[in-house]
Amino acid sequence: MQKKWLDWAKQLQSIAQIGLEYCTNKFDIARYEQIRQLSIEIMSDYTDMDHSKIKSLFANETGYQTPKVDIRAAVFKQSKILMVREKIDNKWSLPGGWADIDLSIYENAIKESMEEAGAKVRPKRMIAVLNRSKHIDDAFPYSVYKCFVECDYIEGNYQDNIETIEADFFDLEHLPELSTGRNTKEQIEMCFKARKTAVFETIVD
Repeated sequence: MQKKWLDWAKQLQSIAQIGLEYCTNKFDIARYEQIRQLSIEIMSDYTDMDHSKIKSLFANETGYQTPKVDIRAAVFKQSKILMVREKIDNKWSLPGGWADIDLSIYENAIKESMEEAGAKVRPKRMIAVLNRSKHIDDAFPYSVYKCFVECDYIEGNYQDNIETIEADFFDLEHLPELSTGRNTKEQIEMCFKARKTAVFETIVD
């Protein structure tokens, strides 16, 4: 699914980042900086992203490059799933975001549900760990593992926050407009399927 040019840009960025971390020769360091700049030029040329924004995205990390981790809480109340409307695009997603350090996956799911939806939840099981680029076709510069965690809803009271506008429960047949960079319809369907299945094998791709 991922476009070749995007794959090449990511690979070049990864090579440059590793080289800049471990290389000590000043001439090689200059070459790795050139490789990083080339990856930025590729991204800038093929997307609508501002050159400076791409540079900030690609140059803000050091060390060996690894995938980012995005955790989504699939919170169920009876036969409906909890979703939040994002301020950034006015569309809906499962509560979640980048994993915080020193918190487990389940702890992150609890934290995000409370922060974004005001919902107290109980994580139940891991539904899936998916490679974002295999399921979402866009020019996203990072490699991402998306973790979906099934949770039981305990109680809640939505509070205004910096990330979301509102929270509500939806059945599968009446989903709102989705923020597809965060979750697709197929992924929401996957969560409902897991909920209905007593013994569900975690999906990993």
